[in-house]
Amino acid sequence: MEESEKKYNSKLFSSLFFPIVFVVAIWMVKVVEITFDVSFSQYGIFPRKFEGLIGVLFYPLIHSDFNHLISNSTALFLLSVGIFHFYRPVAYKIYFWTYVMSGIWIWLSARESFHIGASGLIYGFATFIFISGIIRKNTRLLALSMLVIFLYGGMVWGIFPIRPGMSFEGHLWGSIAGIILAFYYKEIGPKKRKYSWELEEELEASMENQEAEIISEEVEIEQGPAEPLQNQPTIKYVFKKKK
Repeated sequence: MEESEKKYNSKLFSSLFFPIVFVVAIWMVKVVEITFDVSFSQYGIFPRKFEGLIGVLFYPLIHSDFNHLISNSTALFLLSVGIFHFYRPVAYKIYFWTYVMSGIWIWLSARESFHIGASGLIYGFATFIFISGIIRKNTRLLALSMLVIFLYGGMVWGIFPIRPGMSFEGHLWGSIAGIILAFYYKEIGPKKRKYSWELEEELEASMENQEAEIISEEVEIEQGPAEPLQNQPTIKYVFKKKK
């Protein structure tokens, strides 16, 4: 019992550690801005300008105001925990590639303005988990994505240019990055949950296959290999007359 409890605590810690650190980091950035009365928006992504490339590193950490930050924090935390819980072997790679791919694509194609905020990551992670759930037919992943979409509110419409002040490009490219990564890592992560009757059917099929193999082996043993007569050894007897 103690060993299983240790494994559970270890998995829980690894699922929560980085998401907490990242969310704390984006809050600390905003606290520094407010404390020193500065704005880091100029360190966001500015498309097709060389100096705007620095934003690829910093854009998810910077938010325009506390409302923007609060709305992103809850969804980002939930999705990050989901990534690290279900996809622990590749969680950091998913984080890194979503971060970098969406950032570079924003720089290449978005409108000329400073693009900031973690919503690109949110769209990337939500899409990744949702598409992975469809590929794997995993209801837990689908439920997590639907919960985030419900909490985030109107998330689907965020990939369209319906609000002038919103970086729909970040949402769009984050989603595309999530789709690509979902297919790329389709062999890694949780498998489809199997119900008791499915397991019983698989067990019965396996037992039938084993019985068929045993019967086939017994028949081969009884019959034995047929050897041609010409390969049988010949014995010759020589008789000598007694003197």
